[in-house]
Order: sequence, then C-alpha cells, then structure tokens
Amino acid sequence: MSNTEIEIVVDDPTAPEADSPAVTSVRIVDVVASLLLLALALMLGWDNWRTGAAWDSTGPQAGYFPFYLSIILGGASLYGLVIAFLSRKEAAETFVTRAQLRRVMAVFVPMLLFCLAMQFLGLYVASFLLIAAFMRMVGRIALWKSLLTAFLFTAIMFVTFDIAFDVIMPKGPLEAAFGH
Repeated sequence: MSNTEIEIVVDDPTAPEADSPAVTSVRIVDVVASLLLLALALMLGWDNWRTGAAWDSTGPQAGYFPFYLSIILGGASLYGLVIAFLSRKEAAETFVTRAQLRRVMAVFVPMLLFCLAMQFLGLYVASFLLIAAFMRMVGRIALWKSLLTAFLFTAIMFVTFDIAFDVIMPKGPLEAAFGH
C-alpha cells in the first residue's frame, strides 16, 4: 500500500532565494526581443532588396528567398509586440530575479571572457583557464583538483584535435613557443 499524502521535499542549498527582488518582467523581455528581431528583419530585408529580391528571366535573384524570410520574421516580430502589449498576465510576471540573474551571470561572464581570451591566448590556454576557474569558483573544488582536471582535459583535447585528427584550432603564443 502506498500513501499518496506523503510529500518528499528536497532542499537545494545553492538555490536562489525565493524573496529576491525582480529585475525585469516577462513583458519587457518580450518587447526587447521583438524589437531586436524586428531590427534584424528590417536590416536583412533592406540588404536583400538591395541585392535583388525579384524574379528575373533566369529565376530568382540572390536576395529573393531571404527577402521574403525577412518579411516573415518582421511580421512575427510585430505579432510578438502586439501580444506583449495586450497581455496583462505577462506584465505582472517576473522574468528573472536578482538572485537568478546572479547565477546566470556567473556562467555568462566567464564564457564571454573565454571567447575573448581565445582570440589572444588560443583555444587550449583559454580552455585551461575556464575549466580551472569554473571548478574552483563555481564548483568550490580544491585548487589542485581544478588545475589537474583542467590540465588533463586540455592535454587530451590537444592530442585529440591537433595530433590525432590534425584539425586546425585557434593557437596562441604558448603553442607557438612549443612549435605548434
């Protein structure tokens, strides 16, 4: 026999606080996303019109299909704007709280720095730094474990891509110093 009245509760000590203040509402995010997509649709539409969005004697010009896709994207963006302004429910809903945004930024900022560092340090050094920093700061793992894991992963990635499969990956000054 089972008792359906029993509820299992699992607490996550790292979960964001429930009473964290709201940063933005669903309506604002919907409006901003729709406006950005509308701007993209207008830019693509103009560029494809300039390229040629008509049908000539040999068939469609280069911008024909992309132009009409940009019209569809623009229409969908306008529809999203109208729905966002007409919906009362979304105006009151919280999209993200301060605590949730802090957790998202804990991943987004290092990834952005990784992308920037890769341009100057190469893929392998930037990957080493990203993995070690994530394990240490986000995972709270011991420094020696973080450094060892980052080194082993980066070394395996180097052997796999550069040596075994001979794939050209972004290199930095350290790889150049070792002749790769």
